[in-house]
Amino acid sequence: MRSLMIALFVLLPCLGQAAPTWQVISTEPGRRIEIDRVNMKREDGNRVVVLARLVLEKEINDPASGGNYRIVESLTRYECLQRNSATLKRTYYRNEEDVLREEELKGGSLPVLGGTLDDKVLREVCRPESPAEMQAAIDKANEAAAKLKAANQALIEKEKAKAARKPVRRPVSRVARPARAGSDAAAQQPSVHWGYSGAGGPEHWHRLDPRFKLCGSGQRQSPIDIRDGIRVDLEPIRFNYRPTSFHIVDNGHSIEAKVSSGSMSVAGKTYDLFSIHFHRPSEEVINGRRFDLSAHLVHKSDDGALAVVAVLMEKGPENPFVQTLWNNLPLEKNIVVGVANSMIDPASFLPAERNYYTYMGSLTTPPCTEGVLWMVLKQPVPVSQEQIDIFSRFYPNNARPVQPGFGRVIKEGR
Repeated sequence: MRSLMIALFVLLPCLGQAAPTWQVISTEPGRRIEIDRVNMKREDGNRVVVLARLVLEKEINDPASGGNYRIVESLTRYECLQRNSATLKRTYYRNEEDVLREEELKGGSLPVLGGTLDDKVLREVCRPESPAEMQAAIDKANEAAAKLKAANQALIEKEKAKAARKPVRRPVSRVARPARAGSDAAAQQPSVHWGYSGAGGPEHWHRLDPRFKLCGSGQRQSPIDIRDGIRVDLEPIRFNYRPTSFHIVDNGHSIEAKVSSGSMSVAGKTYDLFSIHFHRPSEEVINGRRFDLSAHLVHKSDDGALAVVAVLMEKGPENPFVQTLWNNLPLEKNIVVGVANSMIDPASFLPAERNYYTYMGSLTTPPCTEGVLWMVLKQPVPVSQEQIDIFSRFYPNNARPVQPGFGRVIKEGR
């Protein structure tokens, strides 16, 4: 017996992380949500990494593999204070043990929408588990507030001191010397931010950040020239859009409206709408033709999958939906503006005829995450020349060039 105990004592540290112990946190008709609380990791007081899974009553088809799955496991990092999430790994199971496919994900954090799977998990894992933890969270928040106050005060004092000094102008003649390779001056050069021209343009995205490598090496990148599609009877997209409040931001790459309600369903899966942004000219190319503008309605499902509905826009009468957004354009970049006295209805923006093209692609901006389901509505909607000109003052060209198709299947509704 003593030898057995010694053997176990030696073996236990080698066993690593314990097998998942699933705890149900939410049960709804046709599905339940579970988390592995035993192996949950708190990286700091704000971030939590947890393995969660969605268990479905009926199988769902996976467009990426063609197989069916009933369980989706997601390893996700949650930022509790910011209410953001970043899925690190996702695994699809045919049943409890049979893996259909798995994918490593390196995309950035996305906002957590109310009522979604991520919202339910975040509320569960970010909740302090004891009075001591609750007090620690309060203390940390107070400490952060005190640091921010001190930093603001220091900035005010610095500005006061600067204003009190008399400016002294002294002509200085200097000869610029080129920085040597590896010198401090070279090391202090600012990093290049991604954009649509110059050193940060699309052809350089994959070199700007290791997280962007798919922008150069991916085999399922977007946009593509949509042509020679297989003409079939596609399942209609079921839109569940309704009037909603919104926030609007000039994010440095496009004008974006952030919404917190609305969804669409296709192929047995529901995706929640969370963002609408614009490109000029359209990133979508149909048989070699680009349109004046396009809008991307970005959705996310409970299992973390992304789907984008693209709306093509061409010159015509004024578009009331677009005008509501333009009426509330922010005065500064990267300032999110909450619009108090206005709502938008994404359903009113869609064309009357909702036939579409579909294919598997990627996000069209870094990190160019693949595995995105694209649905490009065939009928364009009108937008006035004045509305086009307004967007062009912000972004005259924010369209990624067409990417290689690599033999992808494109379906076209007939």
